[in-house]
Amino acid sequence: MTDRTPMVFIVDDDQDIRTSLTRALGQRGFEVAAYASAKAFLAAYDGTRAACLVLDYGMPEMTGLELQALLNRQDNPLAVVFVTGHGGVPESVQAMKAGAVDFLEKPFRQSVLIERIETALELAEAKRAARATRQGIQARFDRLTAREEEIVARMLDNPAEVSSKEIGNFLGISPRTVDHHRARILEKLEVRSLVELVDLVARLKNGGGQAGL
Repeated sequence: MTDRTPMVFIVDDDQDIRTSLTRALGQRGFEVAAYASAKAFLAAYDGTRAACLVLDYGMPEMTGLELQALLNRQDNPLAVVFVTGHGGVPESVQAMKAGAVDFLEKPFRQSVLIERIETALELAEAKRAARATRQGIQARFDRLTAREEEIVARMLDNPAEVSSKEIGNFLGISPRTVDHHRARILEKLEVRSLVELVDLVARLKNGGGQAGL
């Protein structure tokens, strides 16, 4: 198996469910890893692999919803399909609002689960690609010096006062020094104008990241 093989994680405290799903999904060409608890899954998952997480709602110690919330905060490239034997409407609504692909009640048809898994894998790959883009953008901002970050912050906070003279007066440095910094900023961020800089920051923040400003 390689990272290109569709990956499915199963987290369910029911041994029979883990065994049957592992066998069924493996026969369909998925790479499968199953865990009896959220804690066991978290200890094994490195946070990089794009995958579908088939997640039981009602587990001891950490519920499926609690694990979903934790993974969302960590910005992992996973898409969740919940399976449950006793979840209700409030739980399913909460799961869907938090980004779950579906909330299936046991027993469910394997054909339906497979369909949801395929949808989840597409979403997970999109999340992985978006995270890679954010990390690439953040890496550009990480090149900036403290003074360059100050100038970028001033340009973003006061778009009507972005001349080198205005920025220099605010920071107590000469316009020529500002010109030098601006040239370096554009080079490091790989943009050509203030408009492109604003767009770069928007792409970072809208994707869930924060520029190091």
